[in-house]
Parts: sequence; C-alpha cells; structure tokens
Amino acid sequence: MNEYDSNRILDLTKKINYTPTKTLSEANCYILNTCHIREKATDKVYHDIGRIKKEFRNKIKPIVIVTGCVAQAEGDILLKKEKYIDAVIGPQSYHQIHDTILKLEKKKPQLNFTEFDVIEKFDKLNSFKNSDNKISSFLTIQEGCDKFCKFCVVPYTRGPEYSRSLKEILLEANQLVNNGAKEITLLGQNVNAYNFESKKLSDIILEISKIKNLKRIRYTTSHPSDFSKDLIDAHKNCEKLMPLVHLPVQSGSNKVLRAMNRKHTIEEYLKIVEKLIEFRPNIKFSSDFIIGYPTETYEDFQQTLKLMENLKFINSYSFIFSARPGTPAYNLKMISEKEAKERLIEFQTLADKIKINYRKELINKNTKVLFENKVKNESKYFGRDEYFNSVIVESKNNLIGKIKDIKILTVNQNTLFGEIVSNLNQTNYAA
Repeated sequence: MNEYDSNRILDLTKKINYTPTKTLSEANCYILNTCHIREKATDKVYHDIGRIKKEFRNKIKPIVIVTGCVAQAEGDILLKKEKYIDAVIGPQSYHQIHDTILKLEKKKPQLNFTEFDVIEKFDKLNSFKNSDNKISSFLTIQEGCDKFCKFCVVPYTRGPEYSRSLKEILLEANQLVNNGAKEITLLGQNVNAYNFESKKLSDIILEISKIKNLKRIRYTTSHPSDFSKDLIDAHKNCEKLMPLVHLPVQSGSNKVLRAMNRKHTIEEYLKIVEKLIEFRPNIKFSSDFIIGYPTETYEDFQQTLKLMENLKFINSYSFIFSARPGTPAYNLKMISEKEAKERLIEFQTLADKIKINYRKELINKNTKVLFENKVKNESKYFGRDEYFNSVIVESKNNLIGKIKDIKILTVNQNTLFGEIVSNLNQTNYAA
C-alpha cells in the first residue's frame, strides 16, 4: 500500500512540475513515505533525515516532508524533535502534498496535516490519472481497519474501514491496464472487508476480470474473519485470480489469538483453507506470524510450529512482537528478548526448510511466468509465476509483458531459474 501511495504522491507532485530523481544531492524536495508497523521504521526516519542533513550541510536545504503512518502517529513529536522537517502529512491527507509543497516554497512554518478524511482524499485522487505503467500494478480499494487487534497501529494511523466505489475502482483499473498493466493486485489493510453498496471483494474481482488485456488478479491483505463464501467461490470461478492466498494467522494458539483480539480461531482458519483447497486444489498459502507475543508460552509457540508444519506455507513473514505506542498491547509484560529471539530462529529455520523443499519440488516442472522487466546489463528477464515466485530466464527476445511457459532448472532461497518451453504440449506444471 505504501508503494501505491508513493506512486499517487508522484502523480500529485508532477502537477506542480516536480520530477523524481535517483540522486539525493539533486533533490530540492525530499519525501519520506513511512510505515509504523514496527519500531525500526520510525528509527529509520531519523536515520534518513540525518543522511539528508549531512548531504546538504553546505548547500541550500531541500524541502523535507514525512508522510505515511509514522507522520500520523508521531507528527507533533517529529516536528518538535527534528526541526529539519518542514511538514508531516498522514496517509489520509497526502492528497494535499502538492499544495503543501507550494506553501513551503514560500517559506511557510512547519505544517501538520494528520486529519482523517479518506473521502476527500480519494475524491481528490480520482481527478488525477494514475500514471503507474508497471506490468504488475497496485490498486487500493479499501483502507483502514475496525478489527482492533491489540498489537496493531493501523486503526489509529489509517482510521476506520473505508471502501471506494466500484465505479472509481473500475476507472482506475482501466487506467492501469491502458498504461500497460497485465496484473493488478487489489490492496486494503483488510481487503476482504471491502463493502460498498452491498458490493464485496468478490464483485470487484469478477468485474475487473472482464478487462480484456488484464491477465492476472491478486489481492492482499485478507483477514480470516472476513473470508466469506463468495470470495472462496471467486477462487473457483475466476481463472484470472491467482492461486495464492496471503492469509495472516499470527499464531497457532487459540489462547494467544484471543489475547491478540484476532476474532478467529485456528479451527475457523483451517476451515477456510480446507474450503479453498476443495474448490481449487492447486492453491497455495502464505501468512504472517508474530513470535513472542506477551503471554505466549513455549507450548503456545509449539502450536505455531505445528501449524506451519501442517499447512506448509510457501512464504511466511515472521517477526518478534514489536510494542507500538498507543496500542492496547503496548503496556503488556514482554517475554524475555532472549527467549523471543530463540523462538524466532526456531520458527524461521522450519519455515526456510519448508520453503526450500517446496522450491526443490519445482525443478524440472513447468510454470507460467508473467515477465515484468529486464535484468540490468544482462540478456535476462525477471518475472513471477502464478504463486508469486521470482523467476529469471535468459532470452534474446523481449519478454516484458508476456506470459511464457517456463521449465524450472535450478532454484535458490529467493529465485527460480529456468528456460522457455518450446514444446507447448508439455503439461508437467508446478503446483
């Protein structure tokens, strides 16, 4: 979602004749778009600003703006602690960024825009064409969260759940496809909580699947308590919907899930997985895990390991619990850092083993890959298969934007390497 927001911020700044630069020393406006999920993200803000101050020590100071969730959560603190910052703009106010820059050009004092007005935000953005021209593009359809998991800052930084209209979404989806997108990932903090005038995520999927040149559809991130039957049906009925579901579980222990206020049980989670497999046998799963949540015992942790072993997630994102200021879990008694780190290492060792075994099973099998770009200075192309695995092949022909049958030859922890299949009758496909 931050990548989507950054692209839209770029669209807004283009309207006042600002263009992006890859060279820090050339910038006269520096925008930090931030995340507040983990503490390190906040620390990085101060680190990056220190880098800017060093670069411009003997030069004209650039405009410095911090936007995103750190700005929303800690705006006043940022402005007070770091005078080098000119403005903070929350994620529901970044539609004002071009006007803010114009004000700062006139040497206005520090500015703080952290209102929750998501309706005004998208009304404004709708008047600016999305210029993203990537083969695989993001499209935000929903923002905010009403779940109030005790560890999570999203309800406080992104606000309550808000769904854009079907009309807006279809307009932007068509813009992206006209720009060259072959794949669209629908975004939301709880994307399957989408609800606008009785339309659900499944309706969005089925509607955008009608766009002729759109070849693939994905969505993230979904919440187990909002995983409805119609969405499961969409996986059965929509060929363009990719057979990978990212479904955060956070813990394998019902006791810990209750402590987190996750609003689902492991049994309910497993029923969703079973139904999806029943309707689409080739489907795979990835998930998020919080290790060392307050009150988690080693027995609870063992249940998380058991879940990982049973479901064999092909990708998992795991972190030690990071207490975020303002959340109910912030003041809970932490388990020891040493114990939390040991559990994380044990979990990630298992997760890596499962991932490596899965990737080894792909060798000598075929997979359909959508190619996104050329590898710099090489005759190789990068793409992703239906399961979002990174794939690299060598080719003298331009593969960008094309879907090709690829035979996987070798793999490593992060990438599959293959060759184009010349005999299209081969059917030994990876699943």
